[in-house]
Amino acid sequence: MRKAALNKYMWGFIMIAPTVIGLIILNIYPFFQTIYLSFNVSQGLGGYEWVGTENYISLMKDGEVWRAVLNTLYYTFLSVPASIFLSLVIAVLINSDIRGTSAFRTIYFLPMVVAPAAVAMVWRWLFNKEMGIINFLLSFLGIDKIGWLTDPRFMILSVAIVGIWGSIGYNLIIFSAGLKGIPKTYYEAADIDGANPIKKFLHITMPLISPTLFFVLITSLMNALKQFDTIYVMLGMDNPLLEKGQTILYLFYKYAFIIREKGYASAIVMLAFMIIAIFTGVQFWYQKKWVHYE
Repeated sequence: MRKAALNKYMWGFIMIAPTVIGLIILNIYPFFQTIYLSFNVSQGLGGYEWVGTENYISLMKDGEVWRAVLNTLYYTFLSVPASIFLSLVIAVLINSDIRGTSAFRTIYFLPMVVAPAAVAMVWRWLFNKEMGIINFLLSFLGIDKIGWLTDPRFMILSVAIVGIWGSIGYNLIIFSAGLKGIPKTYYEAADIDGANPIKKFLHITMPLISPTLFFVLITSLMNALKQFDTIYVMLGMDNPLLEKGQTILYLFYKYAFIIREKGYASAIVMLAFMIIAIFTGVQFWYQKKWVHYE
């Protein structure tokens, strides 16, 4: 009996071994290596010199780093609420008794199956100041040409618009799945009591979909705080104002692969990790007050 149990556990460990090994090699080991590198500075021929907390002290005094942090937070606060709100509204409308819901879901999900670099390149042309279709359409309203990707006032907003457009499809699918799990009897009882659509949404839909909303909020925050590829493609490394629009992960890329100061870059990415951890921790603590599990 004992031998059979051991054999059962052995096969269980064998089945999960590829995933565990991949997790250790691709996630856990690089994480601890990054922590170690953040206390070093790069030397010639790939060497490193231990400098203790010097990188972190320099980090606290570096105005470029804090500008990148503010840009990241600004992008997050622009994109996440708008993306979640639009996704939820569209999901509620699509889950109503209307025809062609499958086609609408497919259309909204299409941006998720396109490479982010390709999406960013298309939007870069749309936002072009001289030849972009967005400025062309705005000209009919009497609005002068806007430097979406060259004016510091609009750079982050432009990237946020692309982020919102690209994330609606994924969030929509998640919300649709959550809405499908709400029993229709609740709405039927509300109809008998004379509740209007707004009251049904606030008192039935929102409480019952709150676990799904919490999941979407967490994943959206993480993705926004890790914004890199859209910034990299849309603004371009030849943009003279890139420093005013770069995010913290773009700054990490700059120091790691352009300046090749991997020690300082590791300190930057550890700062990004701490910011994400703080946001996630606050959400997990605060979710007790608004997330309702059945």
